[in-house]
Amino acid sequence: MQNTQNGFTLIESLIVLSIFLIISSITVFSIKPQYQSTTNKSFISQLKADLYYGQAYAIANQTEVKVLFIENEHTYIISSGAKRIVERNHSEKITVGQGTIPLYFKFNPNGNVDRFGSLFIRTPLGDYRLTLLIGKGRFYVVEE
Repeated sequence: MQNTQNGFTLIESLIVLSIFLIISSITVFSIKPQYQSTTNKSFISQLKADLYYGQAYAIANQTEVKVLFIENEHTYIISSGAKRIVERNHSEKITVGQGTIPLYFKFNPNGNVDRFGSLFIRTPLGDYRLTLLIGKGRFYVVEE
């Protein structure tokens, strides 16, 4: 009797499935560090955009804009008077700590800051420093 069925044996199917599982598990383990790196970079870029927005709001409305970092709640608030312009929560793995200035500063109606110095941002993948410069209200964030 001649066997006319063409197909895979059980052994061949198990080998292919095991190879597929090995390749997919390698992919999953390599994505996790990418996710953390993306989370850190998105927090820094969002913080910079929010600070620029707060500064522009102060200039456009000729009012003081306050920036407050709440360390234990993992959030920061940008407000003008009683009106909250921006309120952002961030990952518990990211901490903003006091440096040469406290976790509070203001943008004056001309866009300048009321104090100058540094704040420290600690993430699982690296530390950053937010530096506020005297005059002109400039600031920058650098990785340490």
